[in-house]
Amino acid sequence: MLNYGVLSKKPSIFKNFIGLEVAEFDALTSKIHEKYDAYELKRLARNDRKRDFGAGHPFKLSLTDRILMLLMYYHVYTSSTLLGYLVDLGQTNVLKDIRNLEPLVGEVLPLPKKQNDKVKRLQTVDDIEAMFPGFKAFLDATEQEIPRPHDKRKRKSHCSGKKRKFTVKTQITVNQKGLIVHKTAHAAGSTHDYALYKHSHPDLPDSVRLGLDLGYKGIETDYPKLNCILPFKRKNPGRGKRGVKGPELSAEQKAFNNELSKDRIVVEHTFSRLKKFRIWADEFRNRLKHYDKATDIVCGLINFRTTGTLAT
Repeated sequence: MLNYGVLSKKPSIFKNFIGLEVAEFDALTSKIHEKYDAYELKRLARNDRKRDFGAGHPFKLSLTDRILMLLMYYHVYTSSTLLGYLVDLGQTNVLKDIRNLEPLVGEVLPLPKKQNDKVKRLQTVDDIEAMFPGFKAFLDATEQEIPRPHDKRKRKSHCSGKKRKFTVKTQITVNQKGLIVHKTAHAAGSTHDYALYKHSHPDLPDSVRLGLDLGYKGIETDYPKLNCILPFKRKNPGRGKRGVKGPELSAEQKAFNNELSKDRIVVEHTFSRLKKFRIWADEFRNRLKHYDKATDIVCGLINFRTTGTLAT
């Protein structure tokens, strides 16, 4: 049976299973233990509870092992049947225990929403530079495959022309260190990146320059006060000139694009780190109503690993 006592003796195996170092997991678990009694009391005393307070079976696994199971599920994203076998827990209780703990785990992690609230409170230049080194931020969107929807309208809205699959799309904003300061709710896979930006985007300080790709072309016209930067693109020669290429970019424009791509690579690296957690990389098998909560927690875990600090 896999538990904390077994896995923590092999740090490399431990990280492969849950995506955190042993010391990072210990810090996270310690913070959760501090808040657990109050959280559990509130959960058991809720108004819609059908049983008397204190009734029901106790948890089979310890709190530490339940946190381990949750992170293992997020990182490996195996089936609940296999995960239950690995931790010696019934299949029906695996997701129950995970769903019970998710709100508390999200409470102690530095989620993007909490980082975005900090951004809104920034006032001094020093505070802004501490949050955005070099006064730079970068924004991009990513897609994840979902099962084929039963509803015909959803099949049309979630069909991605880029991936040739049924997907959902999420947009994130990061600073130069890869800290995720904003994340949108998921949108249908057919949604254009710029349309998603128009629906939801971060409110950054005026001194912070937002680095974008050509998927956001037109943003400078629609948002003239936004401090943003886009790469240059070779101009289209026009209709009726099939096979004719537009004029080459100048050496200065190519150098500019190259420098921008070097800066923007941080957001691609952040996506790579996020998708180490297979719940955000593989086909999302859970109900979509759980999608934003799951991806919020993954972002919080990456922010925790980036900064080394938990939410206060």
